Amino acid sequence: MQNHTMRYFLYARKSTDEADRQVLSIEAQLTELRDYARKEGFVIAKEFIESKTAKEPGREVFNEMVAGLEQGAAHGIVAWHPDRLARNSIDGGRIIYLVDTAKILELKFPTFWFDPTPQGKFMLSIAFGQSKYFIDNLAENVKRGLRQKLRNGIFPALAPIGYKNDTKNHTIVVDPVLAPLVKRTFELYASGRYPIRDLRDTMNGLGLKRWDKDLSNSNYQKILKNPFYYGVIRYLGEYYEGKHTPLISKALYDKCQEVMTRKSRHTHAQKGLKPYVYRAAFRCAECGCYITTETQKGHNYLHCTKRKTPCSQLFVREEVIDAQVREILKGVSLPPALAAEALDNIKKEKLKAAQAGERAAQNLRDKIDILNQRMNALLDMVLSGQLTQAEYSLKKRSFVEEKKEIEMKLAAFARQGDKRFEPVRAFYQSASHVGEAAVSGNPAENLQILKNIGSNLIIGGKRISYKLSFPWEKLQNFNAAAAAAKGEKAIS
Repeated sequence: MQNHTMRYFLYARKSTDEADRQVLSIEAQLTELRDYARKEGFVIAKEFIESKTAKEPGREVFNEMVAGLEQGAAHGIVAWHPDRLARNSIDGGRIIYLVDTAKILELKFPTFWFDPTPQGKFMLSIAFGQSKYFIDNLAENVKRGLRQKLRNGIFPALAPIGYKNDTKNHTIVVDPVLAPLVKRTFELYASGRYPIRDLRDTMNGLGLKRWDKDLSNSNYQKILKNPFYYGVIRYLGEYYEGKHTPLISKALYDKCQEVMTRKSRHTHAQKGLKPYVYRAAFRCAECGCYITTETQKGHNYLHCTKRKTPCSQLFVREEVIDAQVREILKGVSLPPALAAEALDNIKKEKLKAAQAGERAAQNLRDKIDILNQRMNALLDMVLSGQLTQAEYSLKKRSFVEEKKEIEMKLAAFARQGDKRFEPVRAFYQSASHVGEAAVSGNPAENLQILKNIGSNLIIGGKRISYKLSFPWEKLQNFNAAAAAAKGEKAIS
């Protein structure tokens, strides 16, 4: 069916709860989509306009459009981006099902490439979920604010023991009661004469408490490892220079780390422990205890620690777990050809979005020019007596407020750019590297990748079970379906 005989539904959506200022307004979407349809020769059967979030299913206008597609009123959709259609798996699944059943023959987006192939449908499912996962789930708008606080040297969380949160001035200040005790904790430990247990008993006895509760061994380990006390903020693996007052010197902190490392080596030597890759990485499927590793007759075996209750789980060779981890990673790897194709499409989509964004920004600049002209005309009118001073002030205030709002939107374009493609690009690159890692056979690296993309790592019946995060679960399902189509054994 050709474009000139096909009928399309045009769909535009923007909800009031969307923090992403880069999403075009409904008016701007309609302008862009109508222009796009005219240039491409699409016949628009009906326009659907909705001001409701797509995070949850149940949108009335969206449902009306889907019903029209099911009845054959149109066979294609024109929308700004897939995330305008769906930001939840149910609505996204409905669109893909309509593609599978040929109720939808074409999906057209100015900022996204789509082809009704298995690869195209997989990429579409990723696009449906990217906003919810990478923006909502990670709360990127909140993270931006946190990162700015960190760059300004402000710790964006509850102050560590020895400090207090000054809620009035939004800063962290020294706790005059507990700070000396925290400093004393570092001094005693640096002497090398105080194991953690003795340090705990001594400092708890001196009154070092958190919310009137004694501190545990792990609390003291966290204190001693925290660079915050010498003036550096560690947050999500990154380090920032803090503006708070340090309690100790960097030299004292380093001395404590040396003592801790030395004691740790001594403890491991006493217990005969080895740096096994999988120790404490998994939990037992039967009793929930951690899985440990030990060496028997030259081979490493994983088994439940059975610390809570005796369970029936048997030992499993480390090589068996190595192989299972590699198979899991192979199941979530992206073929190089598909990865290259996806990355190339993202470049094209990003260029299209940038061009559309520039047009929208130019429209805003044009509006500012018009407002400036109107304000100049107002001044002429008051000077000629056509307006009173009160009327002039009222109208000028309205123009100034409107201009300020437009300038803020322009600043958002300049400051942020269109970043929605970056998470998807990073995912495709990561997915293409996962297969390489699986082939390399480095158990420590493979385990770290599995931890990064999944959770709830469990061993039961000598088999690994796990929960993949989005979009890795989508990729695994896609690969499994592709393998089944070829008659191969799916990896799960």
